Formats: sequence, structure tokens, C-alpha cells
Amino acid sequence: MLKRIILLILLSISLVSCKGTATGETTPATQFDLLVVNGMVYDGLGGEPYRADIGVQGDRIAAIGTGLGTAAQTIDAVGLAVAPGFINMLSWATESLIEDGRSQGDIRQGVTLEVMGEGTSMGPLNDRMKAEYLQQQGDIKFDINWTTLGEYLQFLQDKGISTNVASFVGATTVRIHELGYADRPPDADELKRMQDLVREAMEEGALGVGSALIYAPAFYADTAELIALNKISAQYGGRYISHIRSEGDRVLEAVDELITIAREANTGAEIYHLKAAGRKNWNKIDQVFEKVAAARSAGLDITADMYTYTAGATGLDAAMPPWVQEGGLDEWVKRLQDPVIRARLVREITTATDTWENWYLGAGNASNILLIGFKNPALKYLTGKTLAEVAAMRGTTPVITMMDLVVEDHSRVSAAYFVMSEENIRKKIAQPWMAFDSDAESLAPEGVFLLSNPHPRAYGNFARLLGKYVRDEQVISLPEAIRRLTSFPAANLKIKDRGSIKKGYFADITIFNPATIQDHATYAEPHQYATGVVHVIVNGVPVLLDAEHTGATPGRFVRGPGYSGQQMGETNRNSTGIIVGR
Repeated sequence: MLKRIILLILLSISLVSCKGTATGETTPATQFDLLVVNGMVYDGLGGEPYRADIGVQGDRIAAIGTGLGTAAQTIDAVGLAVAPGFINMLSWATESLIEDGRSQGDIRQGVTLEVMGEGTSMGPLNDRMKAEYLQQQGDIKFDINWTTLGEYLQFLQDKGISTNVASFVGATTVRIHELGYADRPPDADELKRMQDLVREAMEEGALGVGSALIYAPAFYADTAELIALNKISAQYGGRYISHIRSEGDRVLEAVDELITIAREANTGAEIYHLKAAGRKNWNKIDQVFEKVAAARSAGLDITADMYTYTAGATGLDAAMPPWVQEGGLDEWVKRLQDPVIRARLVREITTATDTWENWYLGAGNASNILLIGFKNPALKYLTGKTLAEVAAMRGTTPVITMMDLVVEDHSRVSAAYFVMSEENIRKKIAQPWMAFDSDAESLAPEGVFLLSNPHPRAYGNFARLLGKYVRDEQVISLPEAIRRLTSFPAANLKIKDRGSIKKGYFADITIFNPATIQDHATYAEPHQYATGVVHVIVNGVPVLLDAEHTGATPGRFVRGPGYSGQQMGETNRNSTGIIVGR
């Protein structure tokens, strides 16, 4: 009898020590490395939030529920949203992370993964490309101690970064590797070598192939060349992602080209920073939506991403025809000093055409072109002025001023072009197949970063989405916005075990206040952090605590679906033997 009573008591104690979780699991009370308690959990899948605690062991989520146990460190998230870390689908933190691995501008918006590779990527490089890169460096100076894309991403991880990083391999980069800046198609041997470079990048962990087709020399690549590269990527589960050939007058034809590449290469495809640029093209956005919807209905995996501003940012090269840029920067600058060529450019830049993407005309006038970045110290005082203002200061026309500035700066000169409508921003956000990107560096309002003005999206894109468009204007719900910042892009990229709050997933967690999250960066004063993100955890390590950076750099190279493991001495396959992303 006594033995039976003792057994009943032990059974009772066992039952009490196990608590029900929000996912229906039972988790024994235990000791965790980190506990996030009292928060409203958004799983990243679009479901309604629920109150729960999250236990983190090492770099993974070990438990979700209540009464989980104790931890070496506890974060009280009462009154806050607890979400998966956000994915920036187009980051230009390629150089800013070398300068400052803390990635402050993005971390303070909840971003835990930077995705790079819009047309150009930081590898593969040959000796000629390395020499050009070193010669053309701007404010940020660094040595190039890598050759392949995978080596660059591993370099960032080894150096120490706060965000995770991943990249597409640039179609432009592999073209320059084999053809330089020539305006011609590759021959059979050159194309095979380009395909081999894509294959190598995919096996190192690239996410797929990225292109940026309005810029020389990417402009010189035809559809067949892009299909050939993407057929290799597709063999590894890679995705095609593209700054399409036109975002203005021929945007519909450019969307058709992307869909054709996806169909012929048997791959998923995403449109970088989708827009209908130029007032006369604003009404085309609905037709773009129709084309994407039709392709998706036909079984193609077509998606897009966007930033939440009406101005794009690029260089003055986007306002000049590609032919003048053939041969690279030095040849471009040389041509801009030829009086005959200058006269021809004045005619072509001021004449409407559908043969190249003319952002000078797309902006409407020179007052809608804001100069935001120079390499030459003697020109930096012009930062933040419009092209119209600088032309007036110099007593020249805007087109002549553009040519002179490129020559004097010996660079493409960074510029913001006001070419989009606010109504279309809302329409794009509402599309269920839309992800989000900053299309910018990840900066801090200090040091070398203050030598140029970024687009405000560098500091505000994700906070602006959640504050202005979700909370204030209610364009989409908060659970849906979080889905599109997390599990949606993770699935598109075939990244395993990230993008959701799930047991066993990597502990990339963003904790923010939905009532206060806000962007503050403006075009006039862009170096201003967003507010409202309170804590950020990357691979189980707190990087932001109480809205202050901890200095931790736990970020990793997140490898794509074709990663073979051979480069780093490990494999990464699932139970069926299929290679999966990490």
C-alpha cells in the first residue's frame, strides 16, 4: 500500500513538472541559456499571435510554452511582439559590414539576415577584377583577401558580424570575369566557363543567380545567356532574382522576360524592388500584378520584393545610355570628355526611347534627382543637393552637369530619383507574394559613413513598413507583414530552419513594440536610426538589448540549397539525401 502511494506521488510530481506549450507539446522544466518571457509570439507563418515563453539552448529554439524553467539570461518581452528575425531580400551591406560588422542600421530594425547579390556579387573575382575593385574603392578601404563568393561570405563570418549573410552570385560578375565590359554575347567556351563559375558558387552556398539588367555591362546580356546561367543554378535548387531590364517604359516586357527565364530554366524567380517608374508608367503596376498572378496560376514560382519609398537610389549611369559605358568606368569617363560624344549624349538623354532605361526622363525633371554620394572629397559639399541646384550653381545644363560630375568624381555618382507614386507603394505592399528589401547598406551615424548621404531606406525601410503602413494605415495586418518578412522569403530561398518561431529552428528573434516602431531617416537627414525594436537575438546570442547594441557578432554565412559542404569540410543533407540550405 505504501509503495502504491509513493508511486502515485511520483506520478503527480512528474505531471506537474511538464507544462503544455502553445504548440501542443509538453516540455519538461529545464535550464536554458536564454529565456524570452511574457511576449506575444508571432510565428512568422501568418497566424494570430499567442502569449508564450521561448527557451533558447545554444543557437536553437529549444522550447515554446509557459513555465519552461530557468535560464542564465532572461528577456522580459511583456507588451512586445516576439517574431522571427527579419530577412532583407536586397542588402548592399557588402562593404559596410567590412567597415563595421555591427550592422547597426538593420539590426535596429530587426533584420537578422542580409541577402546580397543584385547583379554583382563579391565573387568570383580574377586578378584583373580585384585590381579594378581596389582602384575604384570609395570611402571604405579594404584589402581583397578572397577570390570566390563563398570565401567572401566566410571572411565576413570569420571577421565578426552581427547579422547573418547570404548571397546570390551575380550574372554581371561572371560576365565581367570572362568577357570584361564588352558589348557582345559570349562564345561557346566563354559561356561554359560562366556556367562553371555559377556551378562553383552554388556548391559553395550561393542562393541562385542575380541580375541587374539596366546597367552596363549586364545590359549586354541577352535572354538566352541568362537562361543558360540559370539552368545551372536550377540544378542545385537555386532561384533567379533580377533588377529587370526595364522598370519604366518597357516594364511589362521586362516582366515577361523574367517569366520566360523562369519557365525555360525551370526555376523560381523574383523581381527585385518592383516598381513602375515614371509618372506615365504608374498605371502599369496593375498589369504587372496581372502578369505575376497569371504566371503563378500556371504553376510558376514568381515573387517580388520592394522598399517602402517613392524614390529609388542608384547612380548617374542610370541616366546615360549603355553604349557610352562599354569598356568599364575608365572608358566611360574618357568618352564623356569627347565633345562629339557629349553632343550626342545631350540629344539621347533628352529624347524619349524604349531602347534603354532613362531615369533622367523618368524623374520628370532635374529637381527630382538628388545627389547623395561622391568619392572625390572636393565634391562632397554637393551631397544632398538636387541635380537642378548643382547645374544652377555651375551655370550649366543638368545633362552637361551629370557628365561633368561623373568625370570629376571618376565614379557613377550616387543619386536618388523620385520616380514612384505613393498609391503604388500601398498596392504593392498588399500583394501576398511581396517580400521587402532595403536596397541599401547597413550603416551607423558615425565615422566614414557620414561622408555620404544614403537613401533613408538604409535606416528606415522595415520600421516604415511596420509603423506607417501596417500600424497607421493598416494596408496589411501585422501577422501578414511578419510572414512576408520571415517565413515567406526563407521558403523562397530554400533556407532551412530559419524564418519561423519553431522548436528546433535557429534562434533568430526580433522583439519590438508594434505601438511605437517608427522610421526617422529623411532624405535631408538620413543618418537616423529607427526606433521601436527593443531586443534582437541572432543564432541564440542577444545583439540588441533594451535598444542598445551589445557588440556581439554571432552572424553566420547562411548557405543556399546547393551547398555541397566540400569547401568547409562538411555536408548538409536531409534524411532523403537531398542537399538543403543552412
